[in-house]
Amino acid sequence: MSTQSAFEIAIVGGAVVGAAAARALGCGPRGARVALISQEPRPAMPDPAAADFDARVYAISPANAGFLAQLGAWSAIPEARVTPVRSMRVYGDDGESLIEFDAYRSGCSELAWIVEDRWLQESLWRRLESQDGLSFFHSASVQALEIALTHAGVLLEDGRELTAKLVVGADGARSFVREQAGIASEEQAYAQTAVVANFRCSRPHRNAAFQWFQGGRQGGAVLALLPLPGNHVSMVWSAGNAAAARLLTLDAGALAAEVTNATHRVVGELALTTPQRGFPLQRLAARRLVAPRVALAGDAAHVIHPLAGQGANLGLQDARLLAVTVCGREPGRDPGDQRLLRRYERSRAEDILTMRAAVHGLFRLFDARGAAVSRLRNAGLNLADRMPVLKNLLMRHAMD
Repeated sequence: MSTQSAFEIAIVGGAVVGAAAARALGCGPRGARVALISQEPRPAMPDPAAADFDARVYAISPANAGFLAQLGAWSAIPEARVTPVRSMRVYGDDGESLIEFDAYRSGCSELAWIVEDRWLQESLWRRLESQDGLSFFHSASVQALEIALTHAGVLLEDGRELTAKLVVGADGARSFVREQAGIASEEQAYAQTAVVANFRCSRPHRNAAFQWFQGGRQGGAVLALLPLPGNHVSMVWSAGNAAAARLLTLDAGALAAEVTNATHRVVGELALTTPQRGFPLQRLAARRLVAPRVALAGDAAHVIHPLAGQGANLGLQDARLLAVTVCGREPGRDPGDQRLLRRYERSRAEDILTMRAAVHGLFRLFDARGAAVSRLRNAGLNLADRMPVLKNLLMRHAMD
């Protein structure tokens, strides 16, 4: 690996989005000299034979699976750790309203693939380690970011100094890069916590994902089951903070019984296999994606409610479009040129705004209380289920 301190691009943040951006920007005929700065050490190699599953999983869209395949990362994930989603059932808060999505009826093979965080990171890092022109800065924190006319200076806490034409902030919701670049953001706590856990189920899930909107009486709670390899499922239960705190204190048997009842035994009896964990939920929107010599990607730019399972997909789309823009620039053009970065910002504006509005709107709709609004939203769910054209539009957008 190169040890030089001058780079074309410095990426801050080594999780999925940052690693994907480093791979996309650094490989190919116009690959850049890239520095990847990560606060964490290199992810440990998972055991393919391990019976346990990661607490954090992603529903990767077909378009992003294709992007990861172009990076050489998709094929590096063991087939046994990737689960296709071929159907999805979404229930309203009356226990009867329902909208169903089916891959076969829509002329596609899968709606999404469920992948564990550790395996996705491992597949990306394995490709990065053989990438020419890439320098790693593991367990490194950025102390200062200075923007000059022709470059950006990055000072690490251990005293090392880097320069780059472009700095990519992929450093999460509390982005240091966003703050130092002076990009304002709008933030709102949802007063909810996502409780995640994995279960063994007594009946096969048949590659179906399930979701229940539990309505205003439960603080807009949303419960989802995602298929994992074999007879296993991953749960994401987004509930009010008090309700989530109670779920986090339950022992294995009590939690399994509660989730079994809440999911109406659609996959039979459940048995906890991975201890539950909680993640506070918030909404975040950066007012700009770019600033002089800076571009944001992933949670540094936008954080949405997990009810649609699209957070990771939005971040990977950022990495994809940023690479398309920067690697497709005119010969001789600086990768940190502000007009070039504005192209990236414009290319992402519609998708981000649409997804953010749709997800927040759904949350507000099912968070609202009252019998009248409950009847209205459940009737709308049933009506949408009877409109194949609308369902296909919704599905196609989520698969991009």
